[in-house]
Amino acid sequence: MASGILVNLKEEVTCPICLELLTEPMSLDCGHTFCQACITANNRGSMIGQESSCPVCRISYQPENMRPNRHVANIVEALREVKLSPQEEQKRDLCVHHGEKLLLFCQEDEKIICWLCERSPEHRGHHTFLMEEIAQEYKEKLQAALDRLRAEQQKAEKLDDDLEEERTYRMDQIENELKSVQDYFKQLRGILAREQQKELQRLEKEAAENLDDLAQAESELAQQRKLLRDLISDLEHQLQGSAVEVLQDVKGTVKRSKTFTLKKPKTLSRKLRKVFQAPDLRGILETFNELAEARRYWVHVTLDPPTDKSDIIVSADRRQVKSAFYLRTHYLYQKDNDEDDGVLGSPPITSGKHYWEVDVSDKYAWVLGVYGEKCLDSNMMDFVKQDKKHQHVWSQYQPKYGYCVIGLENHSEYKAFVDIASSDPTTLNLYLSVPPRRVGVFLDYDAGTVSFFNITNHGFLIYKFSSCSFSQKMFPYFNPMKCTAPMTLCSPGS
Repeated sequence: MASGILVNLKEEVTCPICLELLTEPMSLDCGHTFCQACITANNRGSMIGQESSCPVCRISYQPENMRPNRHVANIVEALREVKLSPQEEQKRDLCVHHGEKLLLFCQEDEKIICWLCERSPEHRGHHTFLMEEIAQEYKEKLQAALDRLRAEQQKAEKLDDDLEEERTYRMDQIENELKSVQDYFKQLRGILAREQQKELQRLEKEAAENLDDLAQAESELAQQRKLLRDLISDLEHQLQGSAVEVLQDVKGTVKRSKTFTLKKPKTLSRKLRKVFQAPDLRGILETFNELAEARRYWVHVTLDPPTDKSDIIVSADRRQVKSAFYLRTHYLYQKDNDEDDGVLGSPPITSGKHYWEVDVSDKYAWVLGVYGEKCLDSNMMDFVKQDKKHQHVWSQYQPKYGYCVIGLENHSEYKAFVDIASSDPTTLNLYLSVPPRRVGVFLDYDAGTVSFFNITNHGFLIYKFSSCSFSQKMFPYFNPMKCTAPMTLCSPGS
């Protein structure tokens, strides 16, 4: 009777998932109880569909509402300590076929048997051993099997963790890709909107000019028509008069009538404007893609504050540099004697691809790019020192001296500083339809290139240094020149 109650009680505290006594039982809102590990695994499986339901009654539940069932846990703990009665223990040790005590173990069938079973046809000729003799051997086998299964369980838990980590990674990757796609097409729409606005403004200006031209043409034509009407009226009046009136001043009248010629207004002689031509979207898209590719390598650049320059000011966050009230004229390749007006950025670059953007708005002069120390031989150094006084300020920024930079002077003169054979200060003039308020710099160290993008004008390429010979270390370079407006490093998304 007692054993039957225990069996029923065990069924009540058995996990419906693993069919073992409950371990750390957790109850759901519907009242069903499961092992914590079992219901947690069920939650992970259900999260794929974004809904968790009870494995027994299928009623939905919120995983955060699960609660430990201490009452059931106490019952389980008590049941684990319950031992069968002596009568039950004795019945469990007897052969169900012969009623004899189970003392032997059949190796072929791997079953415990009694002495009568050993003599039965079923086990005749089999190898049998006393249970005490063979138990240790099978304990070792069971222990090995247990160790292997526990190892497999650890692998399963590791795989489960790996799957969860992979799931999180993939979801983050998809979310980032979605954001990238949205940002990409948002910027494309912005480019098209600006192009549309530019074209509409041009059309509005052209329409106003056309109306002014037509109004002027109408005024000119009205004057000619009045003159013609007056001339016709005079001739009609003269023809209707007497002979004296007809011949009076006839020479002047004939001359005026012969010399009058209706002139076509100049506006009507102009050719009509060309039909609207859409902007080169393919070129815009290629430029945009080139900038998008460069921006994948955005790096956090900071400025290295000069320690002995009173005319250069670097902000506390090392993201902004500006000149003081005045700057002296210095030459960058004579670092042993004179100081550089610019500052370098960190970290130094020795390989790979690197991109950053700089706000240069409100400045009438600046120099921007990269710099790397160049080893000049003694002859070159002597030439540089002797020619220093005769060189133009811009001639110092040549690649042969370690610079790949572009710059602005006199508010609107954009230049690229390329290698020149002599001290001739001529630089490469750049013609930009839209003055850049923000410039992107892309250094591909391994390819030996430095590219400059006009972020203000859809990211169009300003200039690109190709096949550069870099030194061991290259540094971002910033020179605010004599303009007190700052140069500011930009952050992604700003």
